[in-house]
Amino acid sequence: MIDGFKLISWGFPTGKWFGSALEEAQNMERLGASEQEIFDALKDHVPVEIGMRTNSIPYSVFLEPENDEERANLASVNAHMDALLRVPTIVSGAIMPDACPAGSQLGTIPVGGVVATKDAIHPGFHSADICCSMFMTVFNRQDDLKRILDIAMKVTHFGPGGREDFNMSPALHAQFDQNHFLKGLNNIGDYAMGTQGDGNHFLYVGTLESTGQPAIVTHHGSRNVGAQLYKRGMAAAKRHTSIVAPRIPSHNAWIDANSADGESYWEALQIVREWTKANHAIIHDTIARILGNKVVGQMWNEHNFVFRRTDGLFYHGKGATPSFKGFAADETGRTLIPLNMSEPILIAEPTDKKEALGFAPHGAGRNTGRKNYLRGLAAKFGDPEGLSPIMEKAIFEDQTEGLDIRSYSGTPDLSELPGAYKNAAAVTQQIHKFGLANLVDSVIPYGSIMAGEQKWDRGRK
Repeated sequence: MIDGFKLISWGFPTGKWFGSALEEAQNMERLGASEQEIFDALKDHVPVEIGMRTNSIPYSVFLEPENDEERANLASVNAHMDALLRVPTIVSGAIMPDACPAGSQLGTIPVGGVVATKDAIHPGFHSADICCSMFMTVFNRQDDLKRILDIAMKVTHFGPGGREDFNMSPALHAQFDQNHFLKGLNNIGDYAMGTQGDGNHFLYVGTLESTGQPAIVTHHGSRNVGAQLYKRGMAAAKRHTSIVAPRIPSHNAWIDANSADGESYWEALQIVREWTKANHAIIHDTIARILGNKVVGQMWNEHNFVFRRTDGLFYHGKGATPSFKGFAADETGRTLIPLNMSEPILIAEPTDKKEALGFAPHGAGRNTGRKNYLRGLAAKFGDPEGLSPIMEKAIFEDQTEGLDIRSYSGTPDLSELPGAYKNAAAVTQQIHKFGLANLVDSVIPYGSIMAGEQKWDRGRK
């Protein structure tokens, strides 16, 4: 028979809600429900401010599902977090309103997941797209937004390959040479400078809601520089964890932060952060120079990184925006939260909500993967074998009506359309409801550039 001790052993916290939860569990048991069905039902009723506790680790959920698809997504996210929070370095965790699974291996940190660790840096928790981030430039006077987007299309670079016209600064070259995790990556750092990648990365043009001034916003990470650092970091983490905790899955491996490797890897993360900021800035500054409109403000923030707070813990945000003061020496007191290409980009101030570990969502997130979304589109429009070019064009035009959306490759990637993402209004409402950030302004969309479908995508889909 299910009793209070059973619920506590499952990780449910005690409190005012506990009596009604126990009554519901016992009623479900009398009606023949399995323990798993009872556990899943009770998870939906845990007060979000309390959160679940997994392996005696505090865990807060800031995601309210609205339909069956979102409930399935949350169940998958919770399953991953339940396994993840059994890693011995982790002291607390939380998920944001945009949370969704980031891999099939159980215990993979979800997008929109945050964990705090003691004396440990986990490369798998920031993944290969280290320092995926947002950068905004605001111009002084009103301008032709189409002209800004035209200039941006000529300046930026999406998709595979690199470029020869931009290079790292001499200072960055020297820092690469002096760090053993980055040594030998100088050529990659030069080649990748001025590139934005693919997937959900973008260059967005719009106007500030508060002033009407034009603004450009870019979204991308550290490109192949970060990917190579991640590869080297994972190798070091696996070596360490295979000795101290050989039963830990390799994707949850860590580097001892107090070791020589840990100190060097932490330094490498800061250098890659600097590289990523420079990569954003070189695109923005080149556009500004050609445009001839005075820059009156710039800001940026990462949302896929590791932060060390004054408590000495390492906060790993996997696609989560810091919402606490002092997350970086160059932070401006505001951060950027994009939603989708048809929605405003939110400008936020921090609230440092304790239960959220001081984080907010980094976007709208997905309820299903790219492949599943495209399969769903094909089924919806009566062609389970795939969409015809005519139908693809109609879907694209319908979801981007009134916007100037461009694909660098020349072919739109339908898996990046607004319909592929969660309800932006619901995510925004949850930011308000849970006090994850104070939303103080926004950038109203005119249009964007995205990588578009790449030549390998057809087979992958």
